[in-house]
Amino acid sequence: MVCNCCIKVITWLFKNYDIKINKIELGLADITYNESYISKLKIADLLHENGFELLEDREKIIIEQIKLAVIELVYHLNNVDSIIRKSEYLVEKLNMSYQQISKIFSKSENITLEKFIILHKIERTKQMLESDEFTVSEIAYMMDYSSVQHLSTQFKAITSITLSDYKKSPEIYRKSITELY
Repeated sequence: MVCNCCIKVITWLFKNYDIKINKIELGLADITYNESYISKLKIADLLHENGFELLEDREKIIIEQIKLAVIELVYHLNNVDSIIRKSEYLVEKLNMSYQQISKIFSKSENITLEKFIILHKIERTKQMLESDEFTVSEIAYMMDYSSVQHLSTQFKAITSITLSDYKKSPEIYRKSITELY
């Protein structure tokens, strides 16, 4: 679960199957259910049919926590305190060394953590460009780029188009979070 809409879908789904939600938040649902009425396998199937996954493996749970931390950092914090570096945020959030986090992530996802963060920063940049709420300089700062040029260069390298070309036809180039890699 990566957004509040996901929480709503899971809540609705569980309610329809008389699954009691003890606690629900991004990436976590603590539930109680009647095993004579519905099995864990059926719950896993329901989740899968709706684009979710039941995670029980420790490493998969850590991967999900990493993804949620990156999404929180890139989409919600917007570099309000530019002193906090992305690696420091992840280390603090997950209580693991950056090397451990990066190694676990890369092993499981076939993409480096750094590339994953960059893809999300570019996608968030697209959202902010569309909103016309911020200047490119403000976006570069909020996405933790050293300059507009650095943002422009990375944007072009990832999307194959310039920032100005993107602004002309944004709907063509947007991707959902689950389609980034």
